[in-house]
Parts: sequence; C-alpha cells; structure tokens
Amino acid sequence: MSKPVKQVHLAAHFPGVNNTTVWSDPRAGSHIEFSSFVKLAQTAERAKFDLFFLAEGLRLREQGGLIYDLDVVGRPDTFTVLAGLAAVTERLGLAGTINSTFNEPFDVARQFASLDHLSAGRAAWNVVTSWDAFTGENFRRGGFLPQDQRYARAKTFLKTAWELFDSWRGDEIAADRESGVYLRDDNAGAFAHHDEHFDIEGRFSVPRSPQGRPVILQAGDSDEGREFAAEAADAIFAGQRTLEAGQEFYRDVKGRLAKYGRTPEQLVILPAATFVLADTDADAQERADVIRHQQVSGQTAIKLLEQLWNADLSSFDPDGPLPDFDPVLGEHTVARGRASVRMHRDPLAIARQWRELAEEKNLSIRELIIQVTGRQSFIGSPETVAARINELVQADAADGFILAPHVTPGGLDEFADKVVPLLQERGVFRTEYEGTTLREHLGVDGIDGVDRAAR
Repeated sequence: MSKPVKQVHLAAHFPGVNNTTVWSDPRAGSHIEFSSFVKLAQTAERAKFDLFFLAEGLRLREQGGLIYDLDVVGRPDTFTVLAGLAAVTERLGLAGTINSTFNEPFDVARQFASLDHLSAGRAAWNVVTSWDAFTGENFRRGGFLPQDQRYARAKTFLKTAWELFDSWRGDEIAADRESGVYLRDDNAGAFAHHDEHFDIEGRFSVPRSPQGRPVILQAGDSDEGREFAAEAADAIFAGQRTLEAGQEFYRDVKGRLAKYGRTPEQLVILPAATFVLADTDADAQERADVIRHQQVSGQTAIKLLEQLWNADLSSFDPDGPLPDFDPVLGEHTVARGRASVRMHRDPLAIARQWRELAEEKNLSIRELIIQVTGRQSFIGSPETVAARINELVQADAADGFILAPHVTPGGLDEFADKVVPLLQERGVFRTEYEGTTLREHLGVDGIDGVDRAAR
C-alpha cells in the first residue's frame, strides 16, 4: 500500500535583527515601520502560507559592552504588530514569540485570547523561555532560573494559561433580546491556580475565542524542548539542516507523542530555512555564495566566534585560523542577551568540532562561521527548490518550513511567484484556503484541549 502524499506547510518569518538579513541590499527596508510587516504578511497570504511568524527580543543585546550591531533598529512589541496585521489580512495565521519566564499567565492569556478574537481564529503563541540575568534585569524577578526550572515554569505557565482560556465555555452569557437583559452564568471566567510558580485566582476577562486556545508553537532542540513540544505544542520550530538529521529529529519528536495520548498528526514539524533562487542551479549557487558573504562580514564572523570563545577576539584576522586556545568557560560576559546570541552548552566540544572542520577543509574564521551558522537553505532554480522541499516533506524530514528571506520586506515575493505555483502543480500545496482558522490550516483542529490541560 503506497504512502499518502503529504501536504506541505509553509510559514513566513519576519527576520528582524539577525544575520540572515542583507542590510546592504538596495531593496532592504525598515524593520520597524508597520508597512514592512504588512508587505511580508500580505505576500505570505497571497501565496496561501499557513502563518506569519514574528520573533521578539526583551532586551537589546550587547557584545563587548556595546549594543549588538543588528539591534540598533530596536524591537517593536509583538502583540501590537500582530493586532495591526489582523486588520490587513484575512486568513493568514499570526504567530508571536512570547516569553514564559518574565511574563504572567493572566496577561499573556488575555492578549492571545484578544488577538484570536480580533483575527477570527488565527492566533499562535511561540512559547519560549529565558534564563540569562542580563535580560532579567528588565524585570522584577531577574534571571534566576536554571534550564530545568525554566522548562518546569514554562509547562506550568502554559497549563495555567490553558485553564484561563478554558474558564469560558462559550455560552455563559447570552442576550435575551425580548427582555433586554443578559442571562449570566456566575461561573463564567472563574479560575484558581496555586502552585510554586503561580498563586492566582479570580475571573478571566475575555470570552472564549474562535480557536478556544491559540495554536501553540515551540522552538528548541534540547531534550527538554522536544519533550515540551511532544506534550503541549501544535507545531515545533526546528533547525535541522540535512535529510538525515531532519528524519532523526522527526522520528524522535513524533515518537514521544503517544505517551501523552497524542497522534503524530497532532504535531507539525517546521524547520527554519532560507532560500536563494535563480534561473539555473549554478547561478543560484553563485548568488548564494555572494549573499552568505554579505550576511557574514569579517567583523560579524569575529563577533560570532567570540560568542563561543567567550573572549575578546578583536585582534584576530577573520581570514586567518581559529584561536589556538580553548573557549573561556563560566558566566557568559562577552555576548549578553538571549535572542540570536548563541548560548553553547558544551563550548569545548563545539570548538573541537569547529577546529576539525576548519582543518579538514582549510577554512578561515570567516569561512568557518559562514558554514556553521547558516540555516538549512534551498538553493537552485524554482523547479529544483520546489522538488527539494517536497522531497524532504514526503521523506518525513519535515512537515513544512518556516522561510526567512534575506531581504525584508520584499524578499518573499520571488518564492511566492515562482516556487509556490510549482508546489501547487504537484498537488502538495493548497491553491485556496479551505478553512478560516490557523488550526484548520495546520490540520491540528479538533485536539482535545481540555484533556491536554489536565495532564
């Protein structure tokens, strides 16, 4: 019996401040003006993407005591942007990264329930954690949670938010038009949650939204992150770069679902990816090489290397060899701020891998950083890229991809105009939205959220 053909899921990532963006490109625009967000979101909706994904940073990153170069444009508030986009899109899902370490369940649940109402059922929450005290200085608690405790808090945070979403069942308040009064259930919105993380009770202020709960995304490749996704997420934002690595991750995460009473179809795996297109594969590869060197200048290569070595390497030549000493262990003092600054669990092991790769391929610092910091990239003609995306999805290395263009906000147009039609011709991507909610787009509609919240 032949395996059913899978449908490809696609999401658009507004890249914001990171090293995928080519700032020098004449087409590059603002990363904070609302028109940029509108342009990318409307292109994604025109191409029938599942969702628009917006990351968030809670503090401007610093390196060597200075604001990290790519943070100088600032970081607007996620909910404000997504609420605005709800008014200028109709079907596209709207996903925001909101931190579970430095927020409170009531506020986050209220904001997502409101966004789900405003968008008619298109809200998604990318649940993340943060441990660094530098970011925590902006908040009352500071950075006091080691990794195991921050995931414990995240699970409790999400469970508490679910209790708030579920405190309204949808029919507690109804208007009696003949009498001109409301019929009221006095239990509407009532909640109480008491544990080591949260000691709250009261009434939730937003009626049940179209999806009941927002779609839950999770980003993280650690064992804790995989387990959290298997238990609680509807989609996971992954980072594997090869067919084999993608298949291993896919098997591992999907294999964890059964113990939580879930099926493989109830979790969508979406690796991050970039793309470079041209008329021929050779032209695309040449263009991709130019783009990667624009993304990783010599100065950027040194800064990224400093994040692993935890030392000032400004005297090193980016076209020269790696340092002959090991990374400095201990508190991370060179790069401060979680977002897009790589925090390495085992710096010595990673440095050893980088040295082996550099020696094997005779790579300079810059050439090495270009190789080890790149996301999975689709490079080639539109036909080649469409075929590769479909190959990876049908081979169970992914269910789809979250695409980050290297030019914002217009960089997605080429993909929408040239690759999406080829996927549609193959019958693996929608030509029209069939549903109205994000859950319907992702095929995760109908999950028994009440049972999952009780676990």
